[in-house]
Amino acid sequence: MIPIVYTIVFSFNDARRTNIVWRGFTLDNWLKICDDARVCESFGNSIIVGVVATVVATILGTMIAIAIVRYTFRFTTLITILLFLPMATPEVVLGSGLGSQFVNMGVERGLWTIIVAHIMFCISFVVVTVRARVASLDPALEEAGRDLYASPAQVFWRVTLPLLMPGILAAALLCFALSFDDFIITNFVSGNAETFPKFVYVAASRGIPPQSNVIASAVFVLAIVIVVAAQLSAGVRRRKLAKTG
Repeated sequence: MIPIVYTIVFSFNDARRTNIVWRGFTLDNWLKICDDARVCESFGNSIIVGVVATVVATILGTMIAIAIVRYTFRFTTLITILLFLPMATPEVVLGSGLGSQFVNMGVERGLWTIIVAHIMFCISFVVVTVRARVASLDPALEEAGRDLYASPAQVFWRVTLPLLMPGILAAALLCFALSFDDFIITNFVSGNAETFPKFVYVAASRGIPPQSNVIASAVFVLAIVIVVAAQLSAGVRRRKLAKTG
């Protein structure tokens, strides 16, 4: 926890060229967070990449997970192995391979190549997470929907998807966290585009601006708030169910 405490404390540091030595307390870093335009620009790029990669990878990964569990087709085992390969392959290998591929294809590296790369490695995590949820579904629930004369589409949207939603949301959150935090693969495929982790890495050589600490602290606090809110909401639902029971 020491690095996290250090990050939060030094987000209030009255820093000058570097943010290593404590010089005094100030709120200017929080009030003037975009004084260094690169901080907000790189953070915005990370949000764009994370959101787009999460949405696309979650949709594709969910469809693949349902197909693998529910249907029998040729090369199922091979496809499963291929899906696990990005998780087992070192990021340096993935990043250098993707970077070389983009160069050989003549594709200009930038924000869209980062998004493509992040979708590629996020799909595997989505498939693994959602696949476990699909395998645990009780087929009798969907059969009950069909017995009530629901069409296949109605069964999916009103029965299957709501039951899969906890796994899908967990996969989406994991996907966004992996995308937002990634540096190694991004560094190979980004070209001149800059995400927040890449900005922090480059800035570390000359002293990370305190605004970086501000954004890191805000993201950490936001994550804690979301977790606490989710736990409180789950507790309220459990108490309501207990009273109903």
